[in-house]
Amino acid sequence: MAKPPSFEDAIKTLETCVEHLEQDDLPIDEALKHFETGVKNIQRCQKALKGARLKIEQLTRDQNQQLTTETLDL
Repeated sequence: MAKPPSFEDAIKTLETCVEHLEQDDLPIDEALKHFETGVKNIQRCQKALKGARLKIEQLTRDQNQQLTTETLDL
């Protein structure tokens, strides 16, 4: 099974899809193909961002006023 593209690769693919869709002379079947690819990459990016958001750590001070980290509970 192929490894899913990285966030950066998904963004690059999405940008390429948008560039193609902005062309005036793009045949409808190609436009739909690029649109579908773009939507899939948007979903990949949203999933990656959601995962990253869940891993964000929040800085806090403990009883001794030392900075510590704890997982941000969303």
